[in-house]
Amino acid sequence: MQKTLTINYQEYSSAQELNAKDRELMEAARKATETSYSPYSKFRVGAAVRLGDGEIVTGSNQENLAYPSGLCAERVALFTASVRAGEKCVVETLAIAAIDSNGRVAEASPCGACRQVMIEQEQRQGKPLRTLVALGDGRVREYNSVADLLPFVFAAEF
Repeated sequence: MQKTLTINYQEYSSAQELNAKDRELMEAARKATETSYSPYSKFRVGAAVRLGDGEIVTGSNQENLAYPSGLCAERVALFTASVRAGEKCVVETLAIAAIDSNGRVAEASPCGACRQVMIEQEQRQGKPLRTLVALGDGRVREYNSVADLLPFVFAAEF
């Protein structure tokens, strides 16, 4: 039996179309690229999460010569948020931005490991985790749930 999977997302032609809170979060993600340690890939990724109380926590990719010992920006930001907010951490929105080796904005869709961490955060908090991804041409893609980024997941029971 053939089935169809639908991925729901919205695209904005530029970050200027976002509301003020989301623009602020995207800017925090872009700024977080400046703290990236990426001497091998030269691909700087920044992530910013807005917690339920409004606090913004950022992270950037951290590479290591002993690949895969590094960590992606999304996981750095989510794990830092969890440390700060504790067990009851609620992440409303995650924003991701990247700068390539030529200094240009590039698309950085979360990797599979990050998507799994994101979906577990969504499951833990019992509410959707919105995700904003800066695209290389100035557009921004919005996912209202991580399930649209990773439809077939390992399920956690909480």
